[in-house]
Amino acid sequence: MHEYSIVQSLVDSVAGVVAENGGGTVHHVSIEIGELSGVDTDLLQTAYDTFREGTLCERAPLTIKRTPARWECRKCAASIARGAILRCPVCDSPARMVSGDEIMLRRVELEVA
Repeated sequence: MHEYSIVQSLVDSVAGVVAENGGGTVHHVSIEIGELSGVDTDLLQTAYDTFREGTLCERAPLTIKRTPARWECRKCAASIARGAILRCPVCDSPARMVSGDEIMLRRVELEVA
């Protein structure tokens, strides 16, 4: 279950944000998970709830936002419709994914000393 390693990395990233701001108390953490990231958000939430005990995230709830997959043309940046063949309908170039596989820390709400 790689969700536990993701949570470890998340807590480490939050610790970095806290250190950059001179310390403080973490009140909330928000992340963004792409639908094609391979992460089960229910397992991630369970892992976070389990792993955060004894960390600076102990009292900080986690909000998870899902990001839909989106593709566009590499050449002309035309949007490729969901479920379509991954080639540009305008210039027939291969598509590239522009979102949907990311795991991003979006927001850390903290009270600084």
